[in-house]
Amino acid sequence: MKGPRSLQWQISLWLGLGVALLWIVAAVVTGQRLRHEMNEVFDSALEETAQRILPLAVLDILGREADGTSQRIATLRQHDEYFTYVVRDDRGTVLLRSHGADDAIFPPFSRMGFVDTPTHRIYFDTAVRGTMTIAVAELLTHRREVANQALLGLAWPLGLLIPLSLLAVWGVVRVSMTPVRRLRGDIEARGTGDLSPVPAAGLPSEIGPIADAVNGLLEKLRRALEAERSFTANSAHELRTPVAAALAQTQRLIAETRDTAARTRAQQIEVALRRLSQLSEKLMQLAKAEGGRLQGKETTDIASVLKLVIGEMMRDPAAAGRLAVNIPATPVLFDIDTDAFAILARNLIENGLKHGASHAPVVVTLSNTGVLTVTNEGTAVPPELLERLSRPFERGGTDADGSGLGLAIAKAIASGVGAELVLTSPLPGAQGGFQARFSAQ
Repeated sequence: MKGPRSLQWQISLWLGLGVALLWIVAAVVTGQRLRHEMNEVFDSALEETAQRILPLAVLDILGREADGTSQRIATLRQHDEYFTYVVRDDRGTVLLRSHGADDAIFPPFSRMGFVDTPTHRIYFDTAVRGTMTIAVAELLTHRREVANQALLGLAWPLGLLIPLSLLAVWGVVRVSMTPVRRLRGDIEARGTGDLSPVPAAGLPSEIGPIADAVNGLLEKLRRALEAERSFTANSAHELRTPVAAALAQTQRLIAETRDTAARTRAQQIEVALRRLSQLSEKLMQLAKAEGGRLQGKETTDIASVLKLVIGEMMRDPAAAGRLAVNIPATPVLFDIDTDAFAILARNLIENGLKHGASHAPVVVTLSNTGVLTVTNEGTAVPPELLERLSRPFERGGTDADGSGLGLAIAKAIASGVGAELVLTSPLPGAQGGFQARFSAQ
């Protein structure tokens, strides 16, 4: 069986067990000490009883008219007799006994002091130069009962104190672990695009170095990601001008040449340059999506943004005939940058147009709660491939034109604003189809 993995529970458990063990050891030691002190008190009472009774007994015995007679002291009322005694002469004859004394429990006098029998603790004393002796006896069971009652009175508060101590230890540990939980929350709050330092002020000396180490790691990661994104964005940006110039020259060459072979080769070059231009545009979008700062300073009406995107795409006759749009007439507010949502929506719709069945519409729906779904018909995507579609340059084995970055860009934007992008294929209740669903978590 494995122990608790929580550090808070481990500290609470071991401290609690340690406190409980200390309390138990202290209780055992106290009990032993208490038993010893009680035995001393009982012995002192036995001795004092003998020394008080013996002089009175001697006066009573010496004042008797009949010598050598035995007398039992009468009791005034019924009561528990914890002490019993007998007075004997030097020959062992009992001259005086207490009300409940049993001669059989008193052994013969051998010496002054205490003697233990299996059932009693007895104190012997003498008077008149050893011619008279007294033996005072106490039941050992009485001592044990009194000791047990005292120990029980000590134990029941301890039985209540131990759970309270465990609860107090747990509470103290939990309060002491508050900075650790706060640090964990600060680290967990850092999203994909948030690499800002975690607050290290006010942390205990044991936790402060951890926060500093995490901040150092975040800074190194931020620099590495910024360098990568900067390279991607700058490369894509710098490619746009020469690619556009090469595309213009190619198109001019196509228009001016009379050589059929040269025109065919130039047209192939034009297609390649257009693909390169689209790729550079997608790389710039991906760099923006992974660069953070995707949440707007104010909430955005994504319904209006989606209408603008749809309106622009409707200018293409091929897209206009295939788009089925359902957008609320009322504003749909969402905490996302306007350009970021436009990029996300465009990429999801373009993905549906490129990879959906050409004879079927692409359905674009935006709910009042801000859920955007893009649905198209087509061959079902295998589950193992569906998991990889949101990775960069993953095309899924399709022959359609594209760079394999559209869903990766949409996924990065969704993660950057704390939302989720869910891909489903086949559609529920159908043999095929594909749906991309963007919604807040």
